[in-house]
Amino acid sequence: MIECATKAASGDRFLGQLLLNKVQKFYGDYEVLKGVQLDVKNGEFVVFVGPSGCGKSTLLRMIAGLDATTAGDIVIDGIRVNDLPPVKRGIAMVFQSYALYPHMTVFENIAFPLRVERMEEEKLKAKVENAARILHLEQRLQQKPGMLSGGQRQRVAIGRAIVREPKIFLFDEPLSNLDAALRADMRIELAKLHRQLKATMIYVTHDQVEAMTMADRIVVLDSGDISQTGAPLELYHKPANQFVAGFIGNPKMNFLPVTCKGVSANGVEVDYQGQTAVLPVTPRDGMAGKALTLGIRPEHIQLGGGDIVFKVTPTVIERLGANTVAYASLNGESENFCAMLPGSVGIRADAPVATGINAADCHLFDEAGIAFERRVELTEIDMNVINPTAA
Repeated sequence: MIECATKAASGDRFLGQLLLNKVQKFYGDYEVLKGVQLDVKNGEFVVFVGPSGCGKSTLLRMIAGLDATTAGDIVIDGIRVNDLPPVKRGIAMVFQSYALYPHMTVFENIAFPLRVERMEEEKLKAKVENAARILHLEQRLQQKPGMLSGGQRQRVAIGRAIVREPKIFLFDEPLSNLDAALRADMRIELAKLHRQLKATMIYVTHDQVEAMTMADRIVVLDSGDISQTGAPLELYHKPANQFVAGFIGNPKMNFLPVTCKGVSANGVEVDYQGQTAVLPVTPRDGMAGKALTLGIRPEHIQLGGGDIVFKVTPTVIERLGANTVAYASLNGESENFCAMLPGSVGIRADAPVATGINAADCHLFDEAGIAFERRVELTEIDMNVINPTAA
């Protein structure tokens, strides 16, 4: 596999391509990464997402050369880089902490890696000014980091990466230190930057909203391994397992126990507390009588009827304007059942209300948490067949 990549590396189409081939990382006897296999194409914006401790930041540091691999290969543009120092890998990394020099001006912070390379002054100045123009920092070049907002400091850190003209940009939770409004602004700026530069970008976050809004492709990690990779809406509509289903989507998916009544060409018939419904998923043999898990996204719950009806009693109601989020007890039991309803809905805390879900909107998981394939047609936009970097 690596030999093929190496042979093809002479072509521009391999510029900025990353291959992770069975990458492992141990700390003592603890396996942090379990043979990760991934191919990142030139120009992709790929987001690593997962809970704390899943290995996403460790994987990014290994790509950067800041942490050594225990086993496997890291290949950039067809060249195995495991033994190369960070400066020779053709990457630039942007950190959560900005890592700026407080005594230097914005100009000098951006220029720092070029001065290390002893670049001649005229060329250096042109590169810094070009990066400042891209990031709207032209009026800040003579200021020091202490005079800047958090978002501006993060732009300076990105500018320092841009001037290096790397093959791959790496971002390690760069927006975590910003407030909610600035995070939203910077998400937009990073998406614009990606379209403008058409560069390969790998971005680590624990925030699935950042992943859904910025990525061409999301890589969901759990316990050191890849649970699923795909376009954002592909993961939303067709999660491979219960972990991905619960992680992708906000508010998170509801899970309820059901029993399989039988299967047919139309799907799988399930029983929920005496109610039956046929879910349009691909059936499997030998499922009758087995305990399964029903997955319901809060935004698919509706007031009144449906193929399955739930009597809920709201305990906490969050009125967000366009939407109302209700956290409720279900049939007098679970306190964590969540429904996202229209903002104008007239519900009150502690007042029971009937809600329902259509079978076509349901997800179904087996005893091991593996999803039954949903019969949902995804569009080209859902699958990111249309390349956003071409816009």
